[in-house]
Parts: sequence; C-alpha cells; structure tokens
Amino acid sequence: AGVRPGYVFQTLQGSDAYDISKLKALTKGEEPYEVTFGMVQGNPVAVMETSMGEIEAEIFLDRVPRTASNFIDLAKTGFYDGVHFHRVIPNFMVQFGCPNARDPFSPYAGTGGPEDGSFTNLATDQPEKRFNGGNIQDEFISDDSNSAGTLSMANTGQANSGGSQFFINVKDNTFLDWFSRGDSRHPVFGKVIKGYDTAVKIS
Repeated sequence: AGVRPGYVFQTLQGSDAYDISKLKALTKGEEPYEVTFGMVQGNPVAVMETSMGEIEAEIFLDRVPRTASNFIDLAKTGFYDGVHFHRVIPNFMVQFGCPNARDPFSPYAGTGGPEDGSFTNLATDQPEKRFNGGNIQDEFISDDSNSAGTLSMANTGQANSGGSQFFINVKDNTFLDWFSRGDSRHPVFGKVIKGYDTAVKIS
C-alpha cells in the first residue's frame, strides 16, 4: 500500500474477516492519511473419504457463493455420507451426489437430489431456496474453466436443474464451461488440492 517505515497505524473500523479495515498514519508529524485493505478469509476445504483414498478440495465460496454454500450445507448435514460414485468415465470425469446411489446397483442412481427447502448463503448470510426436486438457481458468474481437477455442478441440461450432484473433471473439459459456445453449462465451484490421483483412479 506504499506505507513508509516508521509509521504507526491504528485500526479505525472493521473486525470481521470479511470487513474492509482502514488504517491511519499517526506519527511522523505529517498530515495523516488512510490506507484501505481487505482481509479475506480463506475458502473452506472439503475432505472426501473414499474407499480408494482421500480427496481434498478447495470450495470456491468467494467466487460462486450460492453453489458453494449449497454443497457445504449438504456435506455438513451428512447428505453425501455413504453415497457411491454412480458415473465414472475414464479420461473424462467421475460423478457423485445422488442419494439413490447409496445402493450402487440401484437403477435410479443418478436421478436423485435433495429435498426442497432452504439453506444459508455463507457469503451473504441470506437464505437460498432448493426447489423443483432440490435444485438451486444457476450461478453463472465465475469464469473458472472445467479443467482437470475441478469440481463442477451436474445438471440435466435445463436451466436451474442442478442440486446435489457434481463431478470431478479428470481431463480438461472446457466444452462443459457455461461460457463456452456449446450447449453444456456446468459452473465450476471447487478444485482438488490433494488426492487428484484418487479421482483418476476412481475413473
């Protein structure tokens, strides 16, 4: 911020990790001036324990807060516990999150989602809705691409049809980007930071 040595600064406002704090120069006998900076809390990390190893992923709460908050809420309430990967395609992706896939042989694996209801957007502290079979409103605001290792929302191809199901890309699948020229529109909401080899192994 261009602060010179010898200055003493005092916090004028802001205490929460998401607040903007202002500091004012108090010494040196010069005209006081203010420096503004942001203190940003780090994104949460999800730990997925699978029978083939552990996967850790940063969840992009700072980029797609609705989608990230939906995932975090489902994870914290145990929705994903005991669910199998129901769709695995080598050199493409592995898909997860259907409650029907607790039975790995269920003919309905891949067709389910959470119940309608609400959850809290952790960035805004405002309520968000799940509707029409547990779906959330599309969040096409981040330009993160479906590159290898990213987590992306699954949907039926229709607007606002993503709920609990997501996939981990094990290849660069940019044609799935919501901002690509194709028909697929899958917003990325996280990235594997540890255990990517486990995702590839599952595929």
